[in-house]
Amino acid sequence: MKHLHDFHVDSVCYLDDHGTPFDELPPQAEDTERTLAAYRNMVLARTFDSKAIALQRTGKCGTYPSVLGHEVIGTAIGQSLAKTDVFVPYYRDQATHILRGVSLNEMLLYWGGDERGSAWQACPEDLPIAVPIATQCCHAVGVASAIRIRGEARAVVVCVGDGGTSKGDFLESINLAGAWHLPVVFVAINNQWAISTPRGIQTGAETIAQKAIGAGLPGHIVDGNDYFATIEALDNALERARSGKGGAVIEAVTYRLGDHTTADDATRYRSAEDLREAWEKDGIKRLQNYLHMTGFWSPDREQALQAECKQIVEKAVQEYLATEAEPPTAMVDYLFDSLPTALVQQRERIAAKYRGGES
Repeated sequence: MKHLHDFHVDSVCYLDDHGTPFDELPPQAEDTERTLAAYRNMVLARTFDSKAIALQRTGKCGTYPSVLGHEVIGTAIGQSLAKTDVFVPYYRDQATHILRGVSLNEMLLYWGGDERGSAWQACPEDLPIAVPIATQCCHAVGVASAIRIRGEARAVVVCVGDGGTSKGDFLESINLAGAWHLPVVFVAINNQWAISTPRGIQTGAETIAQKAIGAGLPGHIVDGNDYFATIEALDNALERARSGKGGAVIEAVTYRLGDHTTADDATRYRSAEDLREAWEKDGIKRLQNYLHMTGFWSPDREQALQAECKQIVEKAVQEYLATEAEPPTAMVDYLFDSLPTALVQQRERIAAKYRGGES
């Protein structure tokens, strides 16, 4: 038997569950201001998340997917992306959106069913939120192809859940990224649950990161609750992509602490004990403990931050609730650049009913 190749997938974690470093931290840990900004963004994302769920429960917002447990990963992505890079999100990327300049009001408009919530003012080249599973991966390689053809020093980051990595969209996209040497980083967020299907039976692969090997891409695993491990992996992968060395797959391991969406009840398929253990690994608390231990944080600063985030969120909510709803014709206005004849006629009927006061 002839031995041809050896493959490996590395796994990185710097902080234990309590925020204490195992060993020497990466260079990213030396940038205290960046770390403090990351912690602030995580707290803001979690504060916003709690309010968005409350709005949905009171009928003021549509079905909403909680970001609880994803804040570290989303923040690291947002900080690693350059302004000129392109972000291709899925539906649980609120922490990244904030750092890309998407306003909280725009996010609430989107989840409230208003298409104006997809017209992001600060990052118009970022793609809209993708709710269909893994289809955004195809869009990401398309954008990365354009970047490569133009010879631009830019990169693309696309997020996908662990369940999405079992779809053909993901597998075909990483294959194309490897074959065409595209500047795209796939962040596979392994939160242990593909809606109600546990990670253990969702795929036969021992890790998600190893799926990159068949596509000719490097695969990395990071503790998605460890800010330093996650930001280091993203910084390195994006620098590599921008310099023309190709893409990568990063498996960020975390746990979805909330329901899949507000239309879900996770108590029906997972145990309270599993959830309790997952909370003990919470990435926000882990980073907070680290900042306390290193002297860069205090209870007073925490109290001030919590109050500031609540104020920011409340202001956005008031703006959202005060936004006048679009007319019913909006349901067809965003479908095509030029409406086909059949939809023109439907739009006219909708407009006529709206003018006549009918519902």
